[in-house]
Amino acid sequence: MDRGILIVFEGLDGCGKSTQLGLLHEALLAQGIACVRTKEPTEGPWGQRIRAMARSDQRVAPEEELDWFMQDRRAHVAELIEPALARGAVVLCDRYWLSSVAYQGGRGLDAQAIQRANEEAFPDPDLAMIFEIPPEEGLQRVNARGGVAEPAFEEQEFLSRVARVFAQIDRPWLVRIDARPALEQVSAQVRARVRQLGIELDDQA
Repeated sequence: MDRGILIVFEGLDGCGKSTQLGLLHEALLAQGIACVRTKEPTEGPWGQRIRAMARSDQRVAPEEELDWFMQDRRAHVAELIEPALARGAVVLCDRYWLSSVAYQGGRGLDAQAIQRANEEAFPDPDLAMIFEIPPEEGLQRVNARGGVAEPAFEEQEFLSRVARVFAQIDRPWLVRIDARPALEQVSAQVRARVRQLGIELDDQA
């Protein structure tokens, strides 16, 4: 059995990555392609700790925050991502270690050191898409959709720093997609990139 494909959706809060992941997930399932949808932080113990912190006024040191993400990712890769890839599935992941590089790098930690540590510990994506949007526009979208706020991360000055780190990441499997056009236009870009991996995907799916 061929190894599966890991596709990662990245970007600032409000960039639309989760929406695009959902659309691709539906399209792949409609064509009978084995596909797993997942996210970071996960719903595991470490992921729940991260989400509780993000939604509260309690902050932890950047080093501790990074450690929580790494612990969550170790379990995520071992328990879900690697087994799914081993059985030949397409794995769609809403955030991965590129977010640690950008977000904890935005906290002032060494972004290159974070990237090296993650590349040593975890599999590279076959494709990672960073959906680019100005921080202020992303926050406008977040506020418009409502839901549970995450003040630990949803702050414009901080997201501006995160965007600068995202802009510095350069890997052959990484592409950047303008997240500002209409949903259908962005989706067409996503599908074009996915087809380059050899995945047959109908426009009508």
